[in-house]
Order: sequence, then structure tokens, then C-alpha cells
Amino acid sequence: MKLLLLYCLFIGYLVLPQTAQAQQYDLIIKGGLVIDPKNDLLDTLDIALKNDLIARVAENIDPLTADEVIDASGLLVVPGLIDPHTHVFVGENSQTFASGFSSVSPDDFSFRSGVTTVVDAGTAGWRSFPKFKESVIDPSQTRVLSFLNIVGAGMIGKPGEEDLGDMDVLQTVQTMQAYADHIVGTKIGHYTGDQWTPFDRALQVAETVQKPLLLECHLPQLPLDLVLSRMRSGDIFTHTFGAVDDRNWLLNERQEIREEVLNARKKGVFFDVGHGGGSFHYSLAIPALNKGFYPDSFGTDLHRYSMNAGMKNMLNVMSKFLNLGMPLAEVIAGGSWNPAKMIKRPDLGHLSTGAVADIAILSLQAGNFGFVDAAGYKLPGTRKFQAELTLRAGKIVWDLNGLSAQKLPE
Repeated sequence: MKLLLLYCLFIGYLVLPQTAQAQQYDLIIKGGLVIDPKNDLLDTLDIALKNDLIARVAENIDPLTADEVIDASGLLVVPGLIDPHTHVFVGENSQTFASGFSSVSPDDFSFRSGVTTVVDAGTAGWRSFPKFKESVIDPSQTRVLSFLNIVGAGMIGKPGEEDLGDMDVLQTVQTMQAYADHIVGTKIGHYTGDQWTPFDRALQVAETVQKPLLLECHLPQLPLDLVLSRMRSGDIFTHTFGAVDDRNWLLNERQEIREEVLNARKKGVFFDVGHGGGSFHYSLAIPALNKGFYPDSFGTDLHRYSMNAGMKNMLNVMSKFLNLGMPLAEVIAGGSWNPAKMIKRPDLGHLSTGAVADIAILSLQAGNFGFVDAAGYKLPGTRKFQAELTLRAGKIVWDLNGLSAQKLPE
């Protein structure tokens, strides 16, 4: 009996290292074209995951060291995408964005587009942010961050969004400090008056908390050159390629990039797409890209109306710019590392060892496609991104074609 026991212990000792090795990683993504702009990676590599983190990025990681292996051959493996302009404060109020039907639930639309982080573009203000956090941010699987509207009530439409009395600097600052982990900056927009007060107060908040100002450029009565000259390095201008009533913020009458726009970019102002339902026009985007003016990020302006119009989703927006000639690696950067830097979240948007395992596996479809702008014009294209699989913090949250699923038994 003693000899038998010693024999069993000896066999167990021999087997133990192999068993431990087999559990070294939870998951390996093998053979995909890894594009990680932060780390300057554009190569066929494997990615190993342990718990909710990226454990290793290398060539030919032994598949026997993981509990699960996903074959990503022929696919793109990129950081989980970050949409820096959305409206996700969904609620019961009809015809409004703040706790209303015009916003959308983030989990319903994020993962199926490879998006793991959305940033709400100031749908809530200091009065309504606690409800936004409780009803949307906390229960969502998607990482939901937010700009805070300078208007206390948030995006409730006119006349509330133009109420100077509800633009309280102190209350906005205090709310941003209380929810610093969730609020990435302040926002001004949807103001059609001719006073500088809303802009000044939003900028004062941003300077106080040392976070970016998001300018949603609905300030038609304020001179563009003065607005841009007062924006700081790190501030964000969205709806870059949009035109309203024949007024645009990007091109002059000679179809050249405005000098004030070029000066703002040199200063460090970021330019976001902010596509939306009415804020992206090929008449501006094509001349701009022909002159080498690429957007820094691909904010979709996701909401109830834009997703059912020309915008569709973030991958559709990125596909438009790919077909307009923007290099693949720069498009991926605009969907990942660039917005992470813009919102001062360097922990996101990359595939570094030790980073949270937010990953999108994309296919690049070839065919004859059409991409529609806000004016109803179609751009023909031959390439289109599609989200095959999305991981949020190491968990598979979207799998279009069953890359991670077991095969049916024969």
C-alpha cells in the first residue's frame, strides 16, 4: 500500500508541471494581424490573456498553454475601439437626449461594432449626472465615460440648453471632482446666442479641473477664429466635417483648410468627426483628406436618429475614411489610441502587456459597398470593416460567426 501511494505521488509530481503549464493563460488569440498604434505594432502575432489582462504579445505562443484558443488568421486584432462622441443617457423622457428616447443604450450598439468604451458627449449636466451614473453607467458592460455639460440639466432642448442661469461653474466643477473616474471633461454646445458666457464658463471649468473642453460646434453667432484661438492644447472640436446652412468650420471659399483651423491643430487642439445624423459631408471631407487633413478620432455622435441614417456605427465611419484613402494603421489609431490620449486615459486603447484585455477582432470585407453622408450622397467603396469578435476585460461579449464557439459533434 505504501509503495502504491508513493507511486501515485510520483506520477502526480510528473503530471503537475504540465497541468500548470496548460493553465498559464485563459485565452490565446492566434495568427491575427495585430495593429497596435501605441506600440507601433503591425505584424502577425499572438495575444495571450490571463484573468482580465493582456499577459503576452508575441510570435507563436504555444496553444497548449491556454484553456482556449481563437484562430484569428486573416483577421485584424486591434485594441477595443473608443467612441468619443455618443449620447447614451437613455431614459423614459420622450423627445429629449437627457434621460430620453433620443439617446440609446450603450450595450445594445457598442460590442457589435468592436467598441468597448463610449464617451457620452455631455448629455448630462451637474443636475442630472447622478441619475445618468445610476441608470446607465453602473449597469452597463460597456465602459461608459462622459463629458459634463455646462448646462446643469444637460441636453433637454431649447430653451433649457440656452439658460445662462443653469450654467453654474462651481456646481459643474464639484460634480466633475466627485465623479472624476467617470467624467473626462466638460462640454459646450447647442447654444445659438451671441454671448460668450457659455463658452467662457465651460472653459473656466475645464481649466479648473485640468481636463479637456469638448466644443460641439453649435455656436453659430460666435466667430470661428476667436473660438479656436481661445481653445487650449488638448481641447476637442467635434463635427469637424459638418456644414449647417452653408456655413462650415473647416474650408474657406478656395476649398482650402482655414488658417485658424491649421493654427489650432498646431497648438494641439484635436479634431473629431462627430458624424451624427447631419454633421458629416463629403463636400468637406474629400477636399480636406486630399490635403492631408485627417481627423484625430471617429466620434460617431451615436443616437437614435444618426444610427438609422448615414452614420450607421463606428466601423461604418472608419470604413468611409479608409475608402477615402486614409492609411489603415492611422484609421485604427483614430479608433483606439488617439481617443484614449484625447480623454487622458492612457490605460486604454492599446494592447500592451498588463493592459486591460479590451480587444476587437475585425474582418476587412472586400466587395462593392456604399457609404452615405449626412446630405444623402453615396461614396462607393471596396473595403468595409466588420466586427467578428469583441472582448471586454477578457470576456467575449460579441461573436458574430462563432469564432469562440465549439463545433457541433459529428
